[in-house]
Amino acid sequence: MKISCSITNSHPLIFEINTFPWLNTLSEIFGHPIKLNNIPIELIDQELTVFDVIWCMGVWERSPKGTNIARNDEALQKEYQKALRYYNTDDVIGSPYSIYYYHVDSQIGGSEGLESFRKDLAERNISIILDYVPNHVAIDHLWTLEKSDVFVKGKMEDLMQKPFEYFSVGQDVYANGRDPNFPPWTDTVQINAFSPEAREKAINTLLNIAEQCDGVRCDMAMLMTNKVFKQTWGEKVGDEPETEFWEVVIPAVKEKFPNFKFIAEVYWDMEWELMQQGFDFCYDKRLYERLANDNAKKVLEHLRADWDYQKKLLRFIENHDEPRAVTVFGEEASKAAAMIALTLPGARLIYEGQMRGYEIRVPVQLRRNPTEDDNFDLMEFYEKLIKALPGKEFKNGKWSLCKSQPIIGEDHSYKNLVAYQWWNNTKRRLIVVNYSLRPSKAHIQIENIDYGSSKWQFTDMISEQKYSYFGENLSKNGLYVELAPWKGHIFDITKIY
Repeated sequence: MKISCSITNSHPLIFEINTFPWLNTLSEIFGHPIKLNNIPIELIDQELTVFDVIWCMGVWERSPKGTNIARNDEALQKEYQKALRYYNTDDVIGSPYSIYYYHVDSQIGGSEGLESFRKDLAERNISIILDYVPNHVAIDHLWTLEKSDVFVKGKMEDLMQKPFEYFSVGQDVYANGRDPNFPPWTDTVQINAFSPEAREKAINTLLNIAEQCDGVRCDMAMLMTNKVFKQTWGEKVGDEPETEFWEVVIPAVKEKFPNFKFIAEVYWDMEWELMQQGFDFCYDKRLYERLANDNAKKVLEHLRADWDYQKKLLRFIENHDEPRAVTVFGEEASKAAAMIALTLPGARLIYEGQMRGYEIRVPVQLRRNPTEDDNFDLMEFYEKLIKALPGKEFKNGKWSLCKSQPIIGEDHSYKNLVAYQWWNNTKRRLIVVNYSLRPSKAHIQIENIDYGSSKWQFTDMISEQKYSYFGENLSKNGLYVELAPWKGHIFDITKIY
């Protein structure tokens, strides 16, 4: 029986799990080995059904050589010790992005286990996405034994001069995979994005993956664009092809799997470019940086972009690559950042442990999580926030920023407020967040609403408090809001009479 659960929500809530440590933790909790094929149904019902999509990060078979490299890398060993304090060799299983084979690892249940988990999720209308790494595969991948132009090749002098950027297989010299701004990943081999054969292998790989899930998160997707790839590799890869890598690969997959979703991990302000090349959603790293480092004004500047751009961004304040949110923002500011990131148009991402307030970032090469205490206050906040999110009911709804205006005779604290609304024919939701360290107040002007002479009720879905106002006053002055630092409202707006 074919299993599928298309991602139909225009603004899906995605839960990323680091699969190996997640299953290891569940095994400790339930007292017996938990793999993908026997995840307790009660856990799915209690913890996963609030999400539209589960991203199982790190399910593919990892490289034996890559694992050995990960175990002996001194810099990584320091990171392992920070996370676990005490660890042994078996705790280090190698990078999930040094892929030996696109087959679900037998240690977590194999393909049959994934199929079982996917079936349980699909029965609850939850989709599943997996990783795809276009830029590289493991240095011991079987493709390295073929005579082909799939990889970027070097010469013996490259290997002699740059032994940490090239390696040999027999008589052939290959380049390690890389991001041009950082040293190469020595456990990987660089795929040639310009090679027709490499593009064909990418299509075939993705067609196989698409049989097993509902979408892919494409690692460092911008590295495969003609512009970036040529800048990175120069003469070694020849002239740029007429067609972009993704413009060849994505349509070929969607021809057979039209509802299959492509999510790009993308940086360097290349989001719009990759959207034009076919991606359904792109990482919004710019929002993350503004939330982490800037103020409400900078956040609002980012949110003034066109709807066609906003609706295809993936918002987050934490994922497996970033430090834990509470360590970046602080607990109270992380709540404000989450309230903004998770209520905007586009996809929204929550990482495993984020809602529990975990503080230790776990290197992706590790098999198990550290032991941390749950932050019950933060858990309660996220439980209320998720229930308040504008979700499926606003699938075809509209979104717009709202103006914050100063209280007459007051200070400029109104500039600290980020305010916007969702609405459709029957529902309206208003989000107002004080993104600052100081108490702030303002009158909020809500567009596209006719208050008339009716009475209106604003129900705060976080605090559960209700506020009633007469339409004449709202029309004249706007909605009065006064918020403590890092606090916010998610108002459900209804007409009383």
